[in-house]
Amino acid sequence: MPDSGGSRAQRAHIPTTGAGADDRPVPHGDAGALSVDPAAPQATAPAGLPGPAAKAARRTGLLVTMVLGGLTALPPLSMDMYLPALPAVTDSLSAPAATIQLTLTACLAGMALGQLVVGPMSDRWGRRRPLLLGMVVYVLATAICALAPTAELLIGFRLLQGLAGAAGIVIARAVVRDLYDGVEMARFFSTLMLISGVAPVIAPVIGGQVLRITDWRGIFVVLTVVGIVLTLVVWKWLHETLPPADRHTGGVADALRTMRGLLADRVFTGYMVAGGLAFAVLFAYIAASPFVVQEIYGASPQTFSLLFGLNSIGLITVGQINGKLLVGRISLDKVLGFGLAVIVLAAVALLLMTTGVFGEVGLVPVAAGLFVLMSAMGLAMPNTNAQALMRTKHAAGSASALLGTSSFLIGAVASPLVGIAGEDTAVPMALVQVVCAVAAVACFLILCRPWQRAGREAGGL
Repeated sequence: MPDSGGSRAQRAHIPTTGAGADDRPVPHGDAGALSVDPAAPQATAPAGLPGPAAKAARRTGLLVTMVLGGLTALPPLSMDMYLPALPAVTDSLSAPAATIQLTLTACLAGMALGQLVVGPMSDRWGRRRPLLLGMVVYVLATAICALAPTAELLIGFRLLQGLAGAAGIVIARAVVRDLYDGVEMARFFSTLMLISGVAPVIAPVIGGQVLRITDWRGIFVVLTVVGIVLTLVVWKWLHETLPPADRHTGGVADALRTMRGLLADRVFTGYMVAGGLAFAVLFAYIAASPFVVQEIYGASPQTFSLLFGLNSIGLITVGQINGKLLVGRISLDKVLGFGLAVIVLAAVALLLMTTGVFGEVGLVPVAAGLFVLMSAMGLAMPNTNAQALMRTKHAAGSASALLGTSSFLIGAVASPLVGIAGEDTAVPMALVQVVCAVAAVACFLILCRPWQRAGREAGGL
């Protein structure tokens, strides 16, 4: 039967503090523990712990959430805080707008490719050292961005910033895999979505406020300070979660073999591609919504900001419903399938509205369709990650790298297509969303084949 979830320490009934802790084996990554040290406090207190131990467990669990949430939020902060400054950067560096746009592309490409490097590194040397190295490089690259005298140097160090910042994304997911299993992992991913979902919403607001008191270079100064704080927090409180016995000892060839083996797993690849295609639906929304809402439907920037915030709240709220209410009561595949189905229906509705099937529609119906589509992401995204990572106990870093890189690359390919027909129609956005959503459902059904695994589990196989 499948694992019912929960912390590995709880399932094994192995004490991690007090009498008996030193003469029993330590489970591979206790849920919520910041270290594989047997004396470390646990995030989820097993039944019977005294009051002080239970309080320590809750404090540790909150600390894990905040540290990993901060690491996950750093890349969107790096991307979106900078958006309000683009015109100012163009004037300051006397460069064409198209050249300055490359600073965004470089950072995004770095985040995608960096995960392929850092993920296998973390499987070989543990999570802590690659993460600290990545954070230090991120801080240095961001500080140099603040001093860049030319657009070319800014593009180069934005690429390095993205490469280094990828360490936070990929290792945060790998640490979750080290610490949690089963439904508890899905719940934790939903919690991380609460933090990482807020970051893109508030980042442009923070960037705009920074520009009120300083120039665009001040944004990179703020990001440098944030990076320093996170580096110190990781160094102080996030201890190693991958025991030496579970690390890979090979070099690049071994890492490539590991990734090839992961991709050969039909079910893992199905979840990976389905998650990447769902992410592409999200990217298409992000790339097109400012133009669709403001230019086609005539909304003000303030109205667009309000709608963007409401959609993000919908995604976060449904993500929390997924983690708190659905996971553990309904199978992850059923929840994931329902979420993908809702995304398809919302995308089809948007396509019908934008092509004029229902006649002239205003902003309200389109905004409602986008809200439903975005909210359903809260069911799709955490569960594709959880289901994929549950199949990769001994290669969580490499698996996390493949999941992250595929999402960024598929999204980066899909998002430019939303403007392919010019500025007078929203049909390309809706069409891209429909195609990606239907393809995600097809991957889920054809590659993952959830009904087969459900049948085996029902038969006790």
